[in-house]
Amino acid sequence: MSGVTTDSTVQPRTSGSDVVLSVDHLVVEFRSGKQRVQAVSDISFQVRKGETLGLVGESGCGKSTTGRALVQVQPPTSGSVNYLGQNLGALSHRQLRKVRTKIQMIFQDPISSLNPRRRVKDIVAEPLVIWGRGTKAERALRVHTMLEAVGIDPDTAGDRRPQEFSGGQCQRISIARALMADPDLLICDEPVSALDVSVQAQILNLLADLKARFGLTMVFIAHDLAVVKNVSDRVAVMYLGKLVELAGSDDLYRSAAHPYTEALLASIPEPDPEHVSTHKALAGELPSPLDPPSGCRFRTRCPYATQLCGEEEPPLREVAPGHQVACHFPLVGDRAGTPDQAVPAG
Repeated sequence: MSGVTTDSTVQPRTSGSDVVLSVDHLVVEFRSGKQRVQAVSDISFQVRKGETLGLVGESGCGKSTTGRALVQVQPPTSGSVNYLGQNLGALSHRQLRKVRTKIQMIFQDPISSLNPRRRVKDIVAEPLVIWGRGTKAERALRVHTMLEAVGIDPDTAGDRRPQEFSGGQCQRISIARALMADPDLLICDEPVSALDVSVQAQILNLLADLKARFGLTMVFIAHDLAVVKNVSDRVAVMYLGKLVELAGSDDLYRSAAHPYTEALLASIPEPDPEHVSTHKALAGELPSPLDPPSGCRFRTRCPYATQLCGEEEPPLREVAPGHQVACHFPLVGDRAGTPDQAVPAG
């Protein structure tokens, strides 16, 4: 394809005024004994106002660490996270604390994220109490309204404690608390993975309704592509700390460009017993982040890997408008080689 970009930080065409969140060359490292491991390795992306960006990948790929870095719970080692043009890492503690009211996070385990000693109405009201917003009566009215918005009866639930509720109800309470400070940006860190399948759809529908009602921008983190399919406008796929594909949701599910994304799609269960998947399933174990493979980090599990994949790290490049992939042999667009050239992974 002519005019293919090879800049590893290439972004979709956006106007600067509609970008709420911009992540540039983000790196997050942890110490493991005498070694340092990069949980997130030089990733860049943007989130536009009013959209939902899905961030997916296997456990251990760095997606939850990325989510925590977005709100500075886990400070980045290098790179920057910019909210409405402000570099969060350059703000003072007081400035960051104030900005955080506009960036809220929903955690994976809804029960452990709520204080078991406090009543629900006090948990939900806490953001307003901390910031001294409104009178006691005004806060009580706001709590009542927000609990109703997430499908919790405030009259029967307000005086109860978290352990008296199911996981799905606790997640609704967590969502209500996150919305109390009128945030613009909501980071959802696997908000349905700890819930029963029957409850997951309810929470996903609730988040979609709240996004429209309150004008939210969202980053939705999950390990299951099926979960983010209907809630995301765009999807970013991570593997071993790297961003390997970024595309519109429909484009990604219709024509995945990275072999890893293809494998994730193959893992989605189909209700039709006669359905034959055209995607190749993923084999092998995830390499250790302490010693990632040279070149392309996915090459040890990739059916299309060649010698080139072990020698050169593929940059994130555009293979179609708004569709970016970090692969020497993308499954769509102009390919640098063919599967016939593949060698055994390893």
